Amino acid sequence: MDLSMKESFLDRWGTYFPDAALPLAFFYSDTPCGELCGRRSTRYRCLIADVQAARKGKTVCLDEDGIACSGGKRYLGFSQTLRPHFEEFLSSGIPGELEGERYKKSPDIVAQLMQSQPPFTAPAKYAVFKRWDILEQGDNPLIVIFFATPDILAGLFTLANFDETDPYGVITPMGSGCSSIVYRPYRELLSDHPRAVLGMFDVSARPYIPHDELSFAVPWPKFLSMFENMEESFLITHSWEKIRHRIASTSRDVPG
Repeated sequence: MDLSMKESFLDRWGTYFPDAALPLAFFYSDTPCGELCGRRSTRYRCLIADVQAARKGKTVCLDEDGIACSGGKRYLGFSQTLRPHFEEFLSSGIPGELEGERYKKSPDIVAQLMQSQPPFTAPAKYAVFKRWDILEQGDNPLIVIFFATPDILAGLFTLANFDETDPYGVITPMGSGCSSIVYRPYRELLSDHPRAVLGMFDVSARPYIPHDELSFAVPWPKFLSMFENMEESFLITHSWEKIRHRIASTSRDVPG
């Protein structure tokens, strides 16, 4: 991690998005770190609940045994399998045996959807979520994750599209909360033209974040271009100045 770049982003973020919550960096590591490292899951817990601790400044470092949700394990690359009867679980369920979440109309639709979501293998033992301001020299972010309200999202969305001829510099694929902040942007890293991912529409994950926030996850190469463009983009205009003042007036604490 280039610490001078880290500090430059902090300065620009504070200028153009005053008092807005800092983003998280996500990366993999073979070295354990952080307050939550080594924790073993004893009961179900949504990964998004753990991520909120990172927003408060704790380094969240999880291995396979530290993730309680089977979806979290898969979408962070620690498992290549799905839970039994996943197609029924995500759709109509099994009468008398399994309650379905009804996010898809039928098991067949789920099965076809999953064909477009091949698993991957995590490149290291630990998945790390770390707030931007506490990043260190040895950290190597792969994805930068923002949790943001509509005004902030409008700025991030427009900045992500600033140097694009394609109108789809940001994508919104359906999926779990953890897939929208890790799996999908990680897949974008493998692309010749990585895009940002707007997410956290997962009804099951939404109770763990404020009601008026979504996620905006950016693959590292895309984030670098956004950072480099900040000071020549719309962010320096009077149009953004109106939004900037509104962001400053509605700042709040990170959720517990």
